[in-house]
Amino acid sequence: MTHTGTLEAGATREISDKEATKVAIGALIGTAMEWYDFFLFSAAAALVFNIQFFDSQNATAAAMAAFATFGVGLVARPIGGMIFGVMGDKIGRRKTLMVTIVGIGIITGLIGLLPTYAAIGIAAPILLVLLRIAQGLFVGGEWSGAMTIVVENAPLHRRARYAALPQIGSPIGTILSSGGFFLMTVFLSQESFDAWGWRIPFLAAIPMLLVALYIRSRLDESPVFKELMENGETEKAPIRTTLKESWKHIIIGMAAGMLGIGGFYLVTAFVVWYGVNVLEYERSLMLLGGIIAALVEIPVLIIGGRLGERFGSSKVITYGGIFSAIIAWPAFMLIDSGNDVLVIAGMTLAVAALSLPYAASGTVLTGLFPAKTRYTGVGFAQNTAGMISGFIPLAATALVAAASNHWWPAAAMLIFLSLFTAVAGVIAPKLSVDLPGFKH
Repeated sequence: MTHTGTLEAGATREISDKEATKVAIGALIGTAMEWYDFFLFSAAAALVFNIQFFDSQNATAAAMAAFATFGVGLVARPIGGMIFGVMGDKIGRRKTLMVTIVGIGIITGLIGLLPTYAAIGIAAPILLVLLRIAQGLFVGGEWSGAMTIVVENAPLHRRARYAALPQIGSPIGTILSSGGFFLMTVFLSQESFDAWGWRIPFLAAIPMLLVALYIRSRLDESPVFKELMENGETEKAPIRTTLKESWKHIIIGMAAGMLGIGGFYLVTAFVVWYGVNVLEYERSLMLLGGIIAALVEIPVLIIGGRLGERFGSSKVITYGGIFSAIIAWPAFMLIDSGNDVLVIAGMTLAVAALSLPYAASGTVLTGLFPAKTRYTGVGFAQNTAGMISGFIPLAATALVAAASNHWWPAAAMLIFLSLFTAVAGVIAPKLSVDLPGFKH
């Protein structure tokens, strides 16, 4: 039996599950490509860039410089969110998503071609930063557009289920990026990996882009946006309207998404660096831990979407945040244990816990903004969270160094992020757009 959902205001056509699934999978392919490229930079910042692009005899200082470069790209995300949010609310979700995926793929390939500091000196980190900023601009418009087109192509009462699917792009991107580096460390010597092996995963983004483009070109435009266009009701000034009428919604949306982004960067980018450089674990162990954690994250995201459909996405964010806060301290104790199995278990537990609120964040964020400014509003909220989150590995590195390389400041940061997001889950329903039959 094909199910249909209650109509969103502004849409006159009910949407079948078959149509919704097609769009969700198409968006998932694009987000997987997006996160592959972005997490590739995250892993490289922890393992490669501190060596190849920054001249420092101090390992901690070099790591902080590399993580700062990682964060700079996230600072560009809100600007990209504004640029592509306006495009998405004016000319369409689908056309804008085609532009963002091309930009992300090409820039990632170019990073793989960059000369190192040893080859061209200070120009190397400068070029790296410029490409990172450009990558951040395109990523700023990608997730918000993918999530918007999915929820607007989904039956209203099942949005939580379908909105969780593009989130699976995050663990898939992690598996592919960490897996790429893992294979390089297994089959190449340390010298070969540092010299040229690290470039291969970046260059692989180009053929992946071609596949993503083909799949995404087959997506349909959102029926909600089509009706806005047909009725001449598209917003003429999305940025001004969003900032004027929805600034509270941006703040709560940012908080709702903070744990899924910032917590993930903490448990992946920072923990990989901490494990390799402070605890002196093998690189392959830390990369394997990231891969297994991402594999476990996939079913957790699916479960989170189903829970959001049944009980309400805001409740999943609240209780998921509380659960993540409880798990944080034991997870870091396991990571510090020195036992390979327990290290991987600690990373996996932490990622699984924060993935529950991440699964529900897309539903909550899209529900905070009306259709006319949804792409722009979601972009503002998500990318503000991303911008702040980009500096979390940097802050964790500094705080842990100040604590004589003990992990407790990082665990405390994860607890804070978890509770911050949990509070947002409590407030979000009070600000959400009133959509009949839709559980916030």
